[in-house]
Amino acid sequence: MRIASTFMTLATISILWSCGSKSNETTETTEFADSTNEAVAENAGSDSASAALEQDAKFAVEAANGGLAEVALSKIAEQKATNPKVKEFAKQMIKDHSKANDELKTLASSKNITLPSAPNEEKQKEAADLGGKSGSDFDKAYIAQMKKDHNQTVKLFEDGQKDVKDSELKAFIDKTLPVIKAHEEHVKSLDKAM
Repeated sequence: MRIASTFMTLATISILWSCGSKSNETTETTEFADSTNEAVAENAGSDSASAALEQDAKFAVEAANGGLAEVALSKIAEQKATNPKVKEFAKQMIKDHSKANDELKTLASSKNITLPSAPNEEKQKEAADLGGKSGSDFDKAYIAQMKKDHNQTVKLFEDGQKDVKDSELKAFIDKTLPVIKAHEEHVKSLDKAM
């Protein structure tokens, strides 16, 4: 019965979403992912199971949104950066964040957690703003954005170490956090050198 109820809730959300979305939208946003995950959590049974699932899903959606944005911004930097060290950093961001994104996607799928397939509107605006810059202005803006984003991501993952309940999701956090902290230190050193 619970499975049928979950399916009906998801089907209703999907229908409502498709009715209200713009015809050119082909990606799932963080809002869609959050609402889908909330519906699944509501049907999880007990209040504590529901709250844990919702909290874990919220972390996963935020982590995915940040990871997708890092890759998108770094692909722009790979093309537009003028400083070779900035280009090299962008390539590393694409490699590391793509790997983490794929791992999180696989893990989320196994947990019935819906993730966004593209960065949210705020992150897309940041990418558009960054894409409008060039030369050393671009390099400085990209590094400043990476510094800000990695500070936020480190905090998200440190909070996740305390708050996330699922053991496999916790293991992902424990494995990924040192990489993100290394990025944070690297971007700080690049910022000082600019």
